[in-house]
Amino acid sequence: MLNPLAAAPLVADVHDTVAEMPRPSRAEAEAAVRTLIRWAGDDPLRAGLHDTPARVARAYEEWCGGYAQDPARILGRRFERSGYDDIVLLRDIPLHSTCEHHMAPISGVAHVAYLPGEHVVGLSKLARLVDAYARRLQIQERLTVEIADALQRELQPRGVAVAIRASHACMTSRGVHVHGSAMLTRRLLGAFEREPWRSDILAALSA
Repeated sequence: MLNPLAAAPLVADVHDTVAEMPRPSRAEAEAAVRTLIRWAGDDPLRAGLHDTPARVARAYEEWCGGYAQDPARILGRRFERSGYDDIVLLRDIPLHSTCEHHMAPISGVAHVAYLPGEHVVGLSKLARLVDAYARRLQIQERLTVEIADALQRELQPRGVAVAIRASHACMTSRGVHVHGSAMLTRRLLGAFEREPWRSDILAALSA
């Protein structure tokens, strides 16, 4: 029998190794910010910047809070699908991430869909799953894969689809300074890789 996932094998979570690394203290993080301020050409001790290192450390705790979240726990509570056997799609999930190359903002929306197997999850869990992976240092391509593969791994649906449309400040505020552009990535797994479900989900994602 054909393996429905054969064309798109699940990949290991690159962030799994992060937990093995010793984490610097808050004092060390704040000291690093003061060093960056001096390197930029300003005085970290002047009135307007005196509290900036602490603020930046707190901000990065929030921006990178996804490292402390476990996707398996997020998707742990499931419900019987009660006979429903069509597409479940949550569109336009706000997405805020940080580019790992320049540590600049990534902003956009994610669309997450699945074709239920035996169980479904609450819609808020799909939004929380997106947030858990977005609030890490990321590239959009890997972010798309990680969300899709976690949903497939934990829920075991018949199909998964994830599409992300986002703008990248690393391109709009520096370098080529291209404004108004957006990057689109997607990952289809299981039944969504083949007809007739492929056409159905692509139409739903683009509606």
